[in-house]
Amino acid sequence: MASSRDRQRKLARAKLDRQLARRAATVRRRRQIQAGVGAVLVLAVIVAGSAWALGAFDSDPKQNTAAEDTCLWTPQDATANTNLKDVGRPETKGLPTDGTRAMTVTTNQGAPITAELNLTNSPCAAASIAHLASRSFYDNTKCHEITADGALRCGDPSGTGLGGPTYSFYDEDVPTVPSASPSASPAPGQPPTYPKGTVAMISNPPGSNGSQFLIFFKDFTTTDPKYPVIGRVTGGLDVVEKIGALPTVDNGTGAKVKPKTDVVIQSLTVGEPVTAAAPSPSASGTPASSPSAG
Repeated sequence: MASSRDRQRKLARAKLDRQLARRAATVRRRRQIQAGVGAVLVLAVIVAGSAWALGAFDSDPKQNTAAEDTCLWTPQDATANTNLKDVGRPETKGLPTDGTRAMTVTTNQGAPITAELNLTNSPCAAASIAHLASRSFYDNTKCHEITADGALRCGDPSGTGLGGPTYSFYDEDVPTVPSASPSASPAPGQPPTYPKGTVAMISNPPGSNGSQFLIFFKDFTTTDPKYPVIGRVTGGLDVVEKIGALPTVDNGTGAKVKPKTDVVIQSLTVGEPVTAAAPSPSASGTPASSPSAG
């Protein structure tokens, strides 16, 4: 029979085992809780990182949706070129880029000349002309040249060929032509590069467009196009043809290109954009024939 001392030892041992078991269970629970909290924290960090990468914490949501510039205007120094006229610059954003705008040129040579400016292919040229027209830039200016290419050149208040606004902009819709033959002659049967009635920009040097434009009164074909197309005549083409037939005199530089009779733009206006418009010339384009206005 076990002595009372042995029984006491067994009871103490059992008590110690129970205490150790409880302590071990407590440690396991603590570790499980810590692991769960750690997993939640890791998940939260991953979610927060993904949200940050997607811009969820941007302070200004509008910053990501800001409209991009439609056109860029390069400043020109009026002190270096006194032929320039400062009437401000057009907007750079929110400009129409689809459809057409009607342009009406009233001269001292007969009925108004009307044209469609192509907003799809030449939005910046159209925006520039509309801006200048709204500032009466073209009013009471002379078309100072009848070019050898068969076009009336207008849009320079100085009448020198060097004038314009105090900004310039890049070419948009310069026609493309088939590769030139060794003789640099157009391919037989090739449509004209600039059909009669084409409205185009002209600048010196090329690519620095401002306010000057051409209205072609006859077909012109070239293997080296330089004039960006901006639209087509829709009325008054007979007036342009009549002006194109005027005698020319020396313009003061030895070039016999100035109309002997002054051709004065009394006013030039540009209408609001029209999205449902008739087809306009493309880069290789042929202006659609239109009835002449008296």
